Amino acid sequence: MQQSGEGYIIKIRNHGEKSAIVTVVCPKLGKMVGYVQGALSKRNLGIYQLGNLISFNAYARVEENMRTFKGVELVAAHTADFVLDSHKTSALASMCRLLDSCVAENDDLGSLFNIIDDFFKHINEDNWLVYYSFFEFHLLEFLGIGLDIDQCAVTGVREDLRYISPKTGRAVCAAIGAPYHDKLYAYPHYIVEHNYMPANNDIINVLEMTGNFLSKNFLRQHNLQLPENRADLLRILTLAPKM
Repeated sequence: MQQSGEGYIIKIRNHGEKSAIVTVVCPKLGKMVGYVQGALSKRNLGIYQLGNLISFNAYARVEENMRTFKGVELVAAHTADFVLDSHKTSALASMCRLLDSCVAENDDLGSLFNIIDDFFKHINEDNWLVYYSFFEFHLLEFLGIGLDIDQCAVTGVREDLRYISPKTGRAVCAAIGAPYHDKLYAYPHYIVEHNYMPANNDIINVLEMTGNFLSKNFLRQHNLQLPENRADLLRILTLAPKM
């Protein structure tokens, strides 16, 4: 069996002295795991770094066997985008850990790959963290635990949606939610409207909300936790006056 594709590296695990087990996420092939001989040699260290986009040929005798990656080439290097910025490194580590924990091998990522791709393409812009928040929001949808935000859960109206219930993940309109506003998440307007320049408080709200639903509806069921690095993202948003 042979497959070819491109993907972002999300995990590298040493195997022997200079080889590695490498995990990538690809647009159609999904999450793939493969053995790479000599991946950790001095010549290849620049290729096998988290976040780098590579092209490869994957080989396996039968579908159940681990693949071997050969003919690997670096398509886009992102090491320099992260190595000197601890906050961006935290976001990269969090994204990689969530993808490795939540995505099953060989699952087609569909539109989620485009969201991941956007994060890397905009990592050097001031609003790079907004793209990370889009990733977590759409990861919920990919996992089948997305939020129901098209209409008010109580009245059915589609106008003036203002809140999200932390219990059900359903939208609540302003009139119904106002008495309980301190117990509800704010409605994620910037996600729905594809606004990539929201206020920091709006990003914090979305990350707190996605963190809650990822933990409650997926991670805990698999005895997993949110990545430790993720807490750094909320800290920088709280302390920074703007992105």
